[in-house]
Amino acid sequence: MSFDDFQSMKALRAWPILLLRVYTGIFFAYYGFGKIVGGNFADGMTGFLSSKSEDMFGWYRVIVEAVIVPMQGLFAFLVAYGELALGMALIIGLATRYAAFAGAFMVLNFWLAKGQGVLDAQNHDVVWFVILIVLGGLHAGRVLSVDQKLVKRFRFLA
Repeated sequence: MSFDDFQSMKALRAWPILLLRVYTGIFFAYYGFGKIVGGNFADGMTGFLSSKSEDMFGWYRVIVEAVIVPMQGLFAFLVAYGELALGMALIIGLATRYAAFAGAFMVLNFWLAKGQGVLDAQNHDVVWFVILIVLGGLHAGRVLSVDQKLVKRFRFLA
């Protein structure tokens, strides 16, 4: 068995990770794009944060009120374009590991803003957080991705 045969067998076993990576990318790209073209996301984000202020963890509420709300335009831009960039990176598999961990950080902030517990039935953020950690930890960019093509030249993508 040649090295190429071995690599193709590994790729065949990794298709569930590929499927999860692409689906997660589509999800984030869709909602990021919706925020960009939907208009006035900054006001919607501020309204959401204000409505969740009672549920937020106390220490996180201080950060939201002191930093995020006063710079709502910047943070709305970062969230919307961050979701779109995360989605596109996962779909094509470019800097997948970095994108997944950055996305996990973003979702962690969504989770903290809502103040929901880990086992709360309405907490979908914890599911996305775990998925993104798994995608980053498993090197999900190793199968049918730009990372796979560039890894020999750019070792940091491995």
